[in-house]
Amino acid sequence: MDAETTPPAPPSQPTRTVDRDILRLAVPALGALIAEPLFLLADTAMVGHLGATPLAGLGIASAVLQTIIGLMVFLAYATTPMVARRLGAGDERAAVSAGVDGLWLAAGLGAVLAVLGWFATPWLVGVFGPSAEVAAAASAYLSISMLGLPAMLLVFAATGLLRGLQDTTTPLWVAGIGFAANIALNFVFIYGLGWGIAGSAVGTVIAQWGMVLVYVVVVARHTARVGASPWPHHAGVLRGATSGGWLFLRTVSLRAALLLATWAATSLGPDELAAYQVAITIYFTLGFALDALAIAAQALIGKGLGEGDVEQVRAVLRRCVQWGVVSGVVLGALVIATAWVLPALFTSSAEVAALLPPSLVVLGLSAPLGGLVFVLDGVLIGAGDARYLAWTGLVNLAVFVPLALGTIWWADAAGLPSATALALLTASFAIGYLAARAVTLSLRARGATWMITGATA
Repeated sequence: MDAETTPPAPPSQPTRTVDRDILRLAVPALGALIAEPLFLLADTAMVGHLGATPLAGLGIASAVLQTIIGLMVFLAYATTPMVARRLGAGDERAAVSAGVDGLWLAAGLGAVLAVLGWFATPWLVGVFGPSAEVAAAASAYLSISMLGLPAMLLVFAATGLLRGLQDTTTPLWVAGIGFAANIALNFVFIYGLGWGIAGSAVGTVIAQWGMVLVYVVVVARHTARVGASPWPHHAGVLRGATSGGWLFLRTVSLRAALLLATWAATSLGPDELAAYQVAITIYFTLGFALDALAIAAQALIGKGLGEGDVEQVRAVLRRCVQWGVVSGVVLGALVIATAWVLPALFTSSAEVAALLPPSLVVLGLSAPLGGLVFVLDGVLIGAGDARYLAWTGLVNLAVFVPLALGTIWWADAAGLPSATALALLTASFAIGYLAARAVTLSLRARGATWMITGATA
């Protein structure tokens, strides 16, 4: 057949198939993302019935734990693209081996952090300046919880392995079962055995290690199926640590921006800080929904680059961005429509509730931008472009610092009403900071530098 009669090659996958792949990964990922914070919510609800002192102690301990765990999320984000690339390249054995190396890295980091954290518990609690009673409660919970830290990091790495293998359903089941076990164990230890806040920590640690046992069985089956070794490879662990180091730096810049925003809200006053806490909680809730698309993008982009199918990668990028922006529009409209209703669900203080509607409208307006940012972040993570994300994370933080400080200065100098000042601070983060991230991410995604094909980036 000559060139004139040869039909053009069809695209690697039609749009409808790409959409199915995205939803197949994103919907279970959303469920798993929601299940994770339910551990903390369950602890809070049960400990809250013990009195104000244990609840305050839990608040301090949780702040420390969430900071550590949040900084270690790179264990999932670094593992997913490495596994997905090798899967796409047709070497499933190497894919599983890369995931196993990630598990060993998580185990080593978890063990070190658990030991250091156990010894540092009194100091970590003391940084917050609590009363002796609150410090005792926080120390009891935090010291026990350090025993579960390796388990949480192993869960991150195992989740990253399965996501790379295009499986987000198993992490959903494990997270759901773990959440149910956590509730049951906490009830028995807190109320049945009368262990108080310590019982809550023990129940959560047991549930976390139970999740690890399930993942060990799942990963062992994968290693046996493809003939991979269950032991670590020095080069693989080092590669994961290097990639994870850049993602760690990226996460540090994100955490620094959040801490700066919290500091700025504190300087506005106690009511403003309380209202900001509600607003940022709603922001994170929106983020969970939009991050599910980012996880789908990580897995599909990594696999597509491993296959060398650049057209498929472009199709996934385009559709994930469209889904992200549209989802942001829908979620944002919902927040705006309920901006004068939501505050009553989070606070009984009329003063705090009155401050929130303008800030919630800002959050609603920023949601489409958030959809774009979270998806592009997932795309570049999936491509293994961690170095770029790390350095531009520092650039984005540098943009946000004057925005936050300028908001505080303007609010004080102009004597702005509290609700207006809080809305401006919210805008500086949810619009200003996200806009900086959108610019740096979009500039990269529009080019082809990040689209390195093959089994390794």
